[in-house]
Amino acid sequence: MNVSVSPSYQNTVHPSAKIHPTAIVEGGSEVGADVVIGPYCHLGPQVKLKDGVRLVSHVSLAGDITLGERTLVYPFASLGHPPQDLKYNGEPSQTVIGHDTTIREYVTIQPGTKGDKMLTQVGNHCLLMVGSHVAHDCMVGDHVILANNATLAGHVQIGNYVILGGLSAVQQYVRIGEHAIIGGMSGVEKDVIPFGMVLGERAYLNGLNLVGLKRRGFSSKIIQQLMAAYQSLFEGDKIMPLADRIQKVEVDFQDSATVAELLEFIKYDSKRALCLPKG
Repeated sequence: MNVSVSPSYQNTVHPSAKIHPTAIVEGGSEVGADVVIGPYCHLGPQVKLKDGVRLVSHVSLAGDITLGERTLVYPFASLGHPPQDLKYNGEPSQTVIGHDTTIREYVTIQPGTKGDKMLTQVGNHCLLMVGSHVAHDCMVGDHVILANNATLAGHVQIGNYVILGGLSAVQQYVRIGEHAIIGGMSGVEKDVIPFGMVLGERAYLNGLNLVGLKRRGFSSKIIQQLMAAYQSLFEGDKIMPLADRIQKVEVDFQDSATVAELLEFIKYDSKRALCLPKG
């Protein structure tokens, strides 16, 4: 692969970067050390590629967007282009993608809007599979997996180590807590608790993500505490109001930081209701 940058461009391009002759790198973009830009890629004037980024081919990057170190982007991904929001009026918002993240074919990630944080963010060590979509103002944590054609509407918040199954869809403003798993083809309209597992065309809570917790190295003691807290909150006395059940769990598990994290998520003043078990 040849290093080819037109002298008319006013770029900041590291000498070790490899840019295919068919790629277009507009003036004002920043390209770090050991970056590889494959055939027919297009970088707009505000694009920033940190060291070791690789664009395989036919990648289109626009707007004020930053890709972290060693992030890998496959063909026909469209990142940083204006959001699909009729209220967007060209405000100078941002898209930030972390390091060591893999973005597969046809993925779309769009920048924030003045209706929220003016920022869309995807964390480190994520995997966005073919056709997945991250809309404006989403906050996606680290080690998140979006399987094929999983889609996030605007303003969604995704915690660390969350997995979204293929063809799942998350409604705007929904929060999904850390270590949760979303079943394939699920429509998520409500907040999903940390460590939770949801299923169904209209997603319902179906217990805890026990397999994920074990894989992440949670101890048997912590998993047992979470299971007991879950049973008290969602499978115990259905007549008792949820607020009272929360208070009881706070007392019963006052020494568990993991249960405290679960309760903090539940008590948050959210725009969405809580995803609950069937019945």
